[in-house]
Amino acid sequence: MLQLKNIYKSFGEGRQRTEVLNNINLNIQEGEFVAIVGYSGSGKTTLVKLLAGLQQADKGEVLYKGQAIKGPGHERGMVFQNYSLLPWLSVAQNIDLGVAQVFPKWSKAQREAHVMRYISMVNLSHAAHKAPAELSGGMRQRVAVARALSMEPEVLLMDEPLSALDALTRGNLQQEILKIWNENRRTALLITNDVDEGILMADRIIPLNPGPSATLGPAFAIDIERPRDKTQLNHIPEYKRLRNDVITYLLDTGADAKRQKELEVNRELPDVKPVMPRSGFSLALR
Repeated sequence: MLQLKNIYKSFGEGRQRTEVLNNINLNIQEGEFVAIVGYSGSGKTTLVKLLAGLQQADKGEVLYKGQAIKGPGHERGMVFQNYSLLPWLSVAQNIDLGVAQVFPKWSKAQREAHVMRYISMVNLSHAAHKAPAELSGGMRQRVAVARALSMEPEVLLMDEPLSALDALTRGNLQQEILKIWNENRRTALLITNDVDEGILMADRIIPLNPGPSATLGPAFAIDIERPRDKTQLNHIPEYKRLRNDVITYLLDTGADAKRQKELEVNRELPDVKPVMPRSGFSLALR
């Protein structure tokens, strides 16, 4: 369904140029739920924006059903970190904006029924005519999820959609997304920095190694029966083993990246010879 083939992506020019992604290769099958986990700043958002068509790679191919992705498309729904709701429109109007673009031949009554169905799906029927400013952060994110799903995309792309929420709201919305996803098993990609969230929701969890020049680590298959109960995961030996393996991998790669940066900094520092100031005190910098 989705492919990244030999992807390289950089930002900046000249000496300010930074390579963010280095030779990224990824295949996502139809109906599969994949989670990409990694440290902040490693390039996770850049990766999902390439799949959404919001950015273009410097080298390599980004494919949807074997065809090059050249820009955004309604077959790929995106849930952003920051809600991205229009403040002058109501909840229903924000969702209808996308529905009208995807289904231009529908009557107003058809669109309204469709919009209300997805608002109900995320338990916001009571807030359909409220403005985003009247909603909590968790409610706004539910609107963003409903908006993406209402366009009935074949692929759902989620860029850390729950990272700014409190633990209780985050847990509830995780279950809502899983419930909706389980109804039709759309292909899904979740970007997250939470290993537990990735294991709870995905079929595979793949680390993105620390950047710059980030690469993908090995895929960890999640062989835990669905539906998964977050409160029961701690009692499942496979969950404990998998969580330990992923976290150990992330810690090891993080430590390696830190050591590499320290070596690079030390190589760039100029040698300063010992100096004997007039006061008689010696000063040496290395």
